[in-house]
Amino acid sequence: MDGRAIPDQDIIPDEDAGHFRAFVSYSHADAALAKKLHRKMESYKLPKLLRGMQSGGQKDGRLGRLFRDREDLPATLDLSESVKSALAQSQALIVLCSPNAKNSLWVAKEIELFRELHPDRPILAALAEGEPEDAFPEALTLAGEPLAADLRKEGDGWRLGLLKLVAGIAEVPLDALVQRDAQRQFRSVMSVTLVVGVALLAMTGMTIYALQQRNAAQFQQAQAEGLVEYMLTDLREELRGVGRLDVMTDVNERAMDYYKERGDLSDLPVESLERRARILHAMGEDDEARNNLDLALKKFTEAHRATKALLAHEPENPDRIFTHAQSEYWIGYVAYLQNDWIRTNIHWQNYQELTQLLIKKDNKNPKWLQELGYAEGNLCTLQLTEFGTADQAAQHCQKAIEAVALAHDAVPENNSIFEALINRYGWLADVNVRQGMAKEAWRLRQIQSGMVKEYSHRVGKDNRKTIELELRVLIPLIKLAKIRPDENSLELERQALEKVSILENTDDKNTIWIRYREMLKTE
Repeated sequence: MDGRAIPDQDIIPDEDAGHFRAFVSYSHADAALAKKLHRKMESYKLPKLLRGMQSGGQKDGRLGRLFRDREDLPATLDLSESVKSALAQSQALIVLCSPNAKNSLWVAKEIELFRELHPDRPILAALAEGEPEDAFPEALTLAGEPLAADLRKEGDGWRLGLLKLVAGIAEVPLDALVQRDAQRQFRSVMSVTLVVGVALLAMTGMTIYALQQRNAAQFQQAQAEGLVEYMLTDLREELRGVGRLDVMTDVNERAMDYYKERGDLSDLPVESLERRARILHAMGEDDEARNNLDLALKKFTEAHRATKALLAHEPENPDRIFTHAQSEYWIGYVAYLQNDWIRTNIHWQNYQELTQLLIKKDNKNPKWLQELGYAEGNLCTLQLTEFGTADQAAQHCQKAIEAVALAHDAVPENNSIFEALINRYGWLADVNVRQGMAKEAWRLRQIQSGMVKEYSHRVGKDNRKTIELELRVLIPLIKLAKIRPDENSLELERQALEKVSILENTDDKNTIWIRYREMLKTE
């Protein structure tokens, strides 16, 4: 994972400069790439579990200083004294390989001098451009094929390539630094981002065309609305799966721009107005994830006005009931985060009543049953505050489990419903803790743990969802184990930290995963 970037600066070694963790050798035609590599290497932090294994480095997990000569070398036939000094003080050599580097006299001299000064120290090749035979300097291959990281998109890519260099410098096992799904997750982020780019371009093109070609407006509107629906469903789910909140925001804003360009909202079809409300829900959800509660409430309130009007127009339409139920939930959730229990109760009771209307229309519909489970679960959560009691919470939690269990029985292969059922058991366990029933809470958490194992067989144990579900069980188990002398809380903590590190290696800026790390600190 990339740590927070530190300001770039020239490093000129002197008598008090100390040693460099590595010297970055590159052709000055590749200066931009060298600067990027230098910044990422210096700002990278090893996961906490690996810091004790690192050879050298800083206490916070950073590798230490790297030397990168930023100025053009003098027009002489020899290396400058500052470069020679830096090579003498460097623990390793990183060669940024490209056709430019292969043809560079200075790169060859730096390799030769480093090998002469430190025959036992590592030289790592970072392939940035071209094929190895066209990019590796001859001086680099004299002693055999060097340890290489392929930074090219068609190779390891920057993320995995960087981790290979870090592992080589820090002398830690690569497989401990990069869990098996790290590369897959990274490529997933890149592929989803590419899909977003194509979708946004298509969205823009369709909008422009619809405005310019009035005679084909109806057809184009249907096409554009279909794309908006894709953005709200499949694409959003993929982006959530790889933690790309920034890209989700861009998608939502572009979709809202589409509706702004459509003009007067009263001219929009009912389905378009409902879809716009769902975009507002999504945008508010993203604001809430960033802790911008005022912005989130503004969007949820605007959506609530729209969905309320749509429901009043078609009170028996299940789609209108469902969408307005989401508005009630989100306004209640913001109130819950603001500790406004009365306002939370008003909106969450409305949410529950709307889901019960859906059940009356079809009591076997798994989607409606799952929604009722959410509504009862929310009231369970609310009762755990000073607003209610643990016994009242237990009643709502039990109803939530019963509703979601029925949904699961109807479609046992549905992973989303199975995840919801796993979470419902967790909430009931929390209620049991509040009731002083630690033994029962432990039993429910063990049931939950078994369900997560079953889930891992379905989707793969290295799947991000699996890891998150494991953490939702492990974190409360740690707390329970500390009051049960026969349980090993330290082993549970080790497992939890390992899971968090796997997620952080995929994206160290994901706010949800940062919260898991903070939760572990408090246990």
